[in-house]
Amino acid sequence: MEKLVILWDSTALAHFHYQQVIMMAVGLLLLYLAIVKKFEPLLLLPIGFGAILTNIPLAGFSEAQGLLHYIYAVGIETGVFPLLIFMGVGAMTDFSALIANPRMLLLGAAAQFGIFATLFGAIALNFVPGFDFTLKDASAIAIIGGADGPTAIFLASRLAPDLLGAIAVAAYSYMALVPIIQPPIMKALTTPAQREIKMAQLRPVSAKEKIIFPLAVLMLTILFLPSATPLVGMFCFGNLMKECAVVERLSKTAQNELINIVTIFLGLAVGSKLSAEKFLSVETLGILGLGAIAFAIGTATGVLMARLMGRFSKTPINPLIGAAGVSAVPMAARVVNKVGLQANPHNFLLMHAMGPNVAGVLGSAVAAGVLLALVG
Repeated sequence: MEKLVILWDSTALAHFHYQQVIMMAVGLLLLYLAIVKKFEPLLLLPIGFGAILTNIPLAGFSEAQGLLHYIYAVGIETGVFPLLIFMGVGAMTDFSALIANPRMLLLGAAAQFGIFATLFGAIALNFVPGFDFTLKDASAIAIIGGADGPTAIFLASRLAPDLLGAIAVAAYSYMALVPIIQPPIMKALTTPAQREIKMAQLRPVSAKEKIIFPLAVLMLTILFLPSATPLVGMFCFGNLMKECAVVERLSKTAQNELINIVTIFLGLAVGSKLSAEKFLSVETLGILGLGAIAFAIGTATGVLMARLMGRFSKTPINPLIGAAGVSAVPMAARVVNKVGLQANPHNFLLMHAMGPNVAGVLGSAVAAGVLLALVG
């Protein structure tokens, strides 16, 4: 009998807590969204699987000496994984639309307003019983509004590592829900006539301009906001490898093999933070709610800024492209193009929307640098 008790105690069934069962169900939900609904599958799948692994009793995946513990320590605590992701994203990014129309930087900047508005919202939540967000916590939560997963993970690992799991899940969930969240906001803030506006064709961009642009962005960042150079620097490095056309092998590696490997480990590491004791709290609900508000505000301010620019522009500007100022590349630009085509079947806004879209990537990295400089 005693041996049967010992045998029973050695199984996971004897040590399961209902909270761990709930978190494993959350992991299964993420797998469902990734596999069936195809919502950000490249990250939701490893995050969901990591959540299941980390909540298995006695397995020790996230404890000292455990696999997920080492992956997290090597890649997230050091900030290496988000930076490598940024390098790969830079290698896949084409700045032509932004170079051809530099005014789109204003739309990328305007869409970051949601970040700073949510910063104050997170601090205000402290007046509600059950919430106790520090300024660092609020800053890490606010970056969700940039709709940039690697930036959110990078900043959370620096400012609020205990909240990293909830922040990462919120950031990637809202990125996946861009086609659902953005169109109602875009339509509410524009008229049918405005959505039908056709924009002038963009000018051709030379190879020399494409090479100079990432170097110029890097130099400006070094001079005026050095705290943002880890993210911006790796992004510009990846883009330079692509545009210089002399290291094609390195560029393809950054775009494919390297970013794929890092994405696997990044997702598992984030999933390891979805343990029951850290995720199941009222603060997690607050983070999910604030993330949605941040994303909605960012979308709205981008559209409103585009409307304002249209009033003073000599060439027509379709205000829909302002919604692409959030840095969910290229999904936000595709949503803009889809809504534009619904209003006018002959109106193709994809290339125009890519300008503010890539500007949003830079904008979210700069916003993270500002928050690091202020509260880091």
